[in-house]
Amino acid sequence: MVSEANGIERLVEALLFVAEEPAALEDLARALQVHVGEVEEAVGRLAEALSSRGLRVARSDGRLQMVAAPEASAAIERFLGMDLSVKLSAAALETLSIVAYRQPVTRATVDAIRGVNSDAVLRSLSAKGLIAPVGRLEQVGRPVLWGTTFEFLHYFGVCSLGELPTLPDLEAPPGGLEGSAPSATSSA
Repeated sequence: MVSEANGIERLVEALLFVAEEPAALEDLARALQVHVGEVEEAVGRLAEALSSRGLRVARSDGRLQMVAAPEASAAIERFLGMDLSVKLSAAALETLSIVAYRQPVTRATVDAIRGVNSDAVLRSLSAKGLIAPVGRLEQVGRPVLWGTTFEFLHYFGVCSLGELPTLPDLEAPPGGLEGSAPSATSSA
């Protein structure tokens, strides 16, 4: 059982460092034998402490992961001898923005917003690890619901969906798709 606040923060940092996958707050609390609220506070302090360093704490759907700071990407790419800058087509960026701002979203909704079939683009984004199935819609055919991934956060250099820019309120296009445009109040 950890009792000291700084002790929890240090242990959360260590656990996130060794975790192979994003870790749930509940799993961290269980490992440290403390309440989830204490872990949440420790994560806040850790994120603040790391804000001026080479690492960040990325957060998505109550799961956390230690990631490299976005400004280190070029140096990391050179050091690893890799091309980490995946180039995305205009269609991929358009589809990815729809998924990011409207998630969870079905292919049919993406198709309706874009006005074209998005199967190939969704497959490509999924293969790149930028989106993934997050569930199924409870209706006939049970279509897949798509959402963004931690790789999406890494690619765009943000620690959470809340850091994405807000979009101005858009009017629905004449003759259709009422309410399909994301708004500034959409939760990311």
